[in-house]
Amino acid sequence: MSQTQIDPIRLGVLWQRTVFLMDEVAQTLIQTSFSSVIRENFDFACVLFDAKGRLMAQSSVSIPAFCGTVQKTLRYLLADFPSETLSPGDVLLTNDPDAGTGHLNDLTFAMPIFRGGDIVGYAANVAHQTDIGGAVSPLAREIFEEGLQIPPVKILADWHDNRDVFAFLRRNVRDPAGTLGDVRAQIAALDTQRRKTLALLDEQGLDSLDDLADQIIERSAEAMRRKIRELLPDGVYDAEAFTDGFEDPLRLKLRITVKDGEVICDYTGSSPQIDKPVNCVLNYTRAYTAYAFKCLLDPELPNNDGSFDPIKVIAPEGSIVNPRPPAAVWSRHITGTYLPSVVFGALSGVLPDRVIADCGSPSWGAYFQAKTERGSRLFLYFMAGGHGGRPGLDGPSCLSFPTNVQNTSVEETENALPVLVCEKELLPDTGGPGHQRGGLGQRVTFEVQQEGVSVAFRHERVRFAPRGFLGGMDGARGANLLNGEPVPAKSRLNLRRGDRLTFLTPGGGGMGDPTERSRADLAQDVRNGYVDQDSAAKYYGYHGEEQGR
Repeated sequence: MSQTQIDPIRLGVLWQRTVFLMDEVAQTLIQTSFSSVIRENFDFACVLFDAKGRLMAQSSVSIPAFCGTVQKTLRYLLADFPSETLSPGDVLLTNDPDAGTGHLNDLTFAMPIFRGGDIVGYAANVAHQTDIGGAVSPLAREIFEEGLQIPPVKILADWHDNRDVFAFLRRNVRDPAGTLGDVRAQIAALDTQRRKTLALLDEQGLDSLDDLADQIIERSAEAMRRKIRELLPDGVYDAEAFTDGFEDPLRLKLRITVKDGEVICDYTGSSPQIDKPVNCVLNYTRAYTAYAFKCLLDPELPNNDGSFDPIKVIAPEGSIVNPRPPAAVWSRHITGTYLPSVVFGALSGVLPDRVIADCGSPSWGAYFQAKTERGSRLFLYFMAGGHGGRPGLDGPSCLSFPTNVQNTSVEETENALPVLVCEKELLPDTGGPGHQRGGLGQRVTFEVQQEGVSVAFRHERVRFAPRGFLGGMDGARGANLLNGEPVPAKSRLNLRRGDRLTFLTPGGGGMGDPTERSRADLAQDVRNGYVDQDSAAKYYGYHGEEQGR
């Protein structure tokens, strides 16, 4: 327990000040970054730890998975560089998948925050670096094909660059200026966080973060346990789902055991790991499983070590959700981002007013590589499918879940690549029918403007449609087309000038019985082109005779 109790009103003010501080830090990273993945897609997290290495707070736009993985990453860094060996101005770095976010592209940085001679906390951030070397291949067989592995290193020591680390980073990426620009942006965000944290402590008359962290974490853990007792009856809940996989589908099997405010999630029975890059490390599995419970039970609860504490995750070593090294992991997200859906499926019977139907894109993206006048470029284009129907609300169109990365803008894409985005539109009738309709997917078509462009992508929901829940129907499956002809969902293609590459992202699943949908809402759907007349009649029993009621 905290040694000094903080008045509840002051605690609330301090908590909000801390979150606002982290949002300012995130703006530093956004405004100084070189890449659209950070600047536009927000594929990053900025987090604050106390001196004990416990997660206290993060910025509002932080990626949920990163907030659930970075605790282990900090412990991993401090095992090689113990706190007593650190000095002001030291910055630690790693991209180890098992201890981090699950693949090499995410670089995690951490900096001790010194006050006087004592460490009072740690500033940390994680950001996706599109180019970290490697072949960017959906067919990689082991991690050595996927890029540069960075063990725990000190990239800054006493505010001075470790020139060796910068040298090997520079040598292993296609766009050194852009990649190292993002590295500098992450370091700048750490220093902003350090300065603002110290200013907050001075302003509030606090010696350290300890008492604030103790009470935030204790109250959050207590609140989560209270919600589990209130909303989840003790018992065992089972579910399974299948991902598209490669030659064969992959099985995700889950048993949830609830007992007296604690939850154990056991993935025994899931598919074994495979020699393709969709293996999901346990740290990432744990993060997205815990996030699902956060969404279901108490979305407004602060994210910190306390809110995750009552959720335990078990997965057999050697499985698709806990692979043994050197498993290929580049696309671990297309397994890991299914996990909230599996949790929702298991608990839909006891929490029907809180679950959402399957979303149309755990995460659809395409890695383009091209030679430009600025050199070889690697560019990641994000495009979301439809969100699943929700209790009382339709699913939004083209919105990612469970990740919260943003869609990439047309202007940014055409500025970075020799391509023309000649189509970007909603796909009518792709949302699953339901009392609450699933969100629509989108069509995006790129026309290649020069020779020497290639693209790699690894898409899901092409074989298995996003599921409807509680009587709702499935959303539309996705598809990938080259010059109008289907291509495999996990491909690497060499493109020619004039080629047209089209992505049709999946629609979200529906929620609840379609025949219970409001006639007025159906009439509006038909007028907007979201649902065509034939589908309105087939799935909803609506023939237009009640339009306007």
